[in-house]
Amino acid sequence: MYAIAKLDHLVITTANIGACTAFYRALGFEARNAGERWELFAGDFKVNVHLLGHELEPKARAVQPGSADVCFEIQGSIEDCRDELESRGLTIELGIVERHGVRGAMRSVYLRDPDGNLVELCSYE
Repeated sequence: MYAIAKLDHLVITTANIGACTAFYRALGFEARNAGERWELFAGDFKVNVHLLGHELEPKARAVQPGSADVCFEIQGSIEDCRDELESRGLTIELGIVERHGVRGAMRSVYLRDPDGNLVELCSYE
């Protein structure tokens, strides 16, 4: 018998690798060129980034930049996160707001990456 343990990685598709990786670097990810794709590392997971029209197989049936909605947990206060993101020139679309995550009550901010994907950053502090 097996059991799902955790998320290992997810894939997003972008129309512009440079803009996409720059955005996620500004969030705090480490970006690495892996040849046919880019990999964004944070904590103990990664995000694979595929260029639209050059996705690795197998792929999702309806590949579309801007269709993702993801939440990343941060360490530290959401206020400090918001302030740091704004100091880096990133636009907060919504927040700070109360939400409910896998560990219960949390506080979040929302922004969009260059492809329009909704990116939520949350803190349980």
